[in-house]
Amino acid sequence: MFLLPILIFFILAFALTYFMRAYALKKNIIDNPNERSSHSVPTPRGGGVAVVCSYLLALTGLIYSQQLPVHTSLTLIAAGFVIALLGFLDDHGHINSMLRLAIHFLVAIGVVMSLGGFAEVTVFNSLELGFIANIIAVLFLVWLLNLYNFMDGINGIASVEAITTTVSMAILYAILNTSINSDILWLLAACVFGFLLWNFPKAKIFMGDACSGFLGLTLGILALIALKENLALFCAWIICLGVFVVDATYTLIKRVLSGYKMYDAHRSHSYQILSRKWGSHTPVTLAVAAINLLWLLPLAYYTVTQPLAYPEFMVLVAYLPLILIAMKLKAGHPDA
Repeated sequence: MFLLPILIFFILAFALTYFMRAYALKKNIIDNPNERSSHSVPTPRGGGVAVVCSYLLALTGLIYSQQLPVHTSLTLIAAGFVIALLGFLDDHGHINSMLRLAIHFLVAIGVVMSLGGFAEVTVFNSLELGFIANIIAVLFLVWLLNLYNFMDGINGIASVEAITTTVSMAILYAILNTSINSDILWLLAACVFGFLLWNFPKAKIFMGDACSGFLGLTLGILALIALKENLALFCAWIICLGVFVVDATYTLIKRVLSGYKMYDAHRSHSYQILSRKWGSHTPVTLAVAAINLLWLLPLAYYTVTQPLAYPEFMVLVAYLPLILIAMKLKAGHPDA
C-alpha cells in the first residue's frame, strides 16, 4: 500500500516542477551561461522548489499518520525549510556569502542539538570523541550542504546522487530491519525523481540553490539519524555519498592549496572535466549512477552486514578509487 503515497508525491513533484518552470520564465529567473558554466543555453532555474514543497508535505503526512516520530520529522522540516528559503532568496537575488554560511552553521548547530548530540559516539572501536563529535557533526552538515551546491552543475547529477543514495540506504534498512523508518527515504527519492524528468537528459529547468542545499542538509540529517543507530550504518551513508564527497572535497583542497578562494567560481570538478571531455552531461550522470549502484552500494552492504572491527576502514576502501580518478583528471587544477 505504500506504493500509493510514493506515486502521489512523484506526480506532485512532477506537476509542481511544471509550475515552477512557468513561474521562472514569467519572472525571468534564468541561468545564463558564462565562461564558468557547464551549459550553453539560457535555462530557467529554481525547479527544485517542487522537491522541497513535495517532501515537506510528505513529512507532514508521516507525522499525521504517526509513521514517523514527530521530533524527527520536525527537525527535518524546520531545518530544511530554513535552508530552502535561504537558497530561494539567493536564487532571486545575491545573499552575502558570509551571512549565508553563518546561517548554515546556526541551522547545523540547531539540528545537532535537536538530535540530542553525539558525545556518546565511539570510533575505531574504542576512541570516545565526547563533545568533539558534536563539532564534527556540525561541520559535516555544513560541508555536505555546501558541497551539494558545488556538485549541482550538470544535468541530472544532483538528482541521481540523491535518488541512488536514498534507495541504496532504504534497501539496507530493509535488509537490516532497522528501527529507522525507511519511508522517509523512499518518499525523498520519489519527489526528486519527479523533478529529474524535467532536468535529465536535457534540462528544461535547473534545480537551483533552494533545492541543492536542501538535499545536502536533508541527506546529512538522515545520516546523523543513522549514526544514532550505529556507526556502521553511518559509514554506509558516507560510502553511498562518496562520489560527491570525494569530488567536492578533493577539488576544494586542491584549489585552496593553489591559492584560490573557497567560493571562487570554477569548472574544475571531476564531473565537469569529464562532461567536457565526453562532450555531454548524460554519460557523466549515468557513470555516477553506475558507480553508486555497482561499487558503493555493495561496499555499504558489506559494511553493515559484516561484524567489522573498524567499519571506518570501508570508507577508505570505497573512496580510494574515487580519489585516484580525481587525481587522474586533475580536479581542482586551474588548467583542467
